[in-house]
Amino acid sequence: MNVIGFTGFSGAGKTTLVEGLVRAMRSQGLRVSVIKHARNGFELNQPGKDSYRHREAGAFEVMVASNRRLALQREFEVEVELTAHQMLAEMYPGVDWVLVEGFNHSDLLKLEVWRHETGHPATYPDDDFVVGIVTNSPDQLPSATLRPVLDLNDPTTVAQWLIDHQDRFHYNRFDEA
Repeated sequence: MNVIGFTGFSGAGKTTLVEGLVRAMRSQGLRVSVIKHARNGFELNQPGKDSYRHREAGAFEVMVASNRRLALQREFEVEVELTAHQMLAEMYPGVDWVLVEGFNHSDLLKLEVWRHETGHPATYPDDDFVVGIVTNSPDQLPSATLRPVLDLNDPTTVAQWLIDHQDRFHYNRFDEA
């Protein structure tokens, strides 16, 4: 599988870009999965639903499956901050790409999504794992870079750049010992 992370401050457009990349890659027949770093307390289902009731009753894990979908929810007894690598180990290995949104401090290769108008600083000058910048304002980047600069408003071109360079993003979860 190939793995690429997406880093950037809130409001930069990471989710919209990842959504566009999923569509663009799927249109080329690729199988794509997404890992999203979430804030505390998110819910996958609604109060009153069976899986919610099982979790509320104290189940450590609740898996819901149908003939079209599977969801696994795990309730940690103490706060745990999983790494991107731990999350990748949970993913189905038969996908072409895993797009990892968030996990800004991971050691995964990643694209930084940056918008000048948000007022947030860019992190690429200080993050060796950022291999490219995706922006809507390339002429306003805070510092010069030799990294590729891709158009935030053109996810199809970003997807094609990733596909063209996919050997760089190959991930083998068993490489780590």
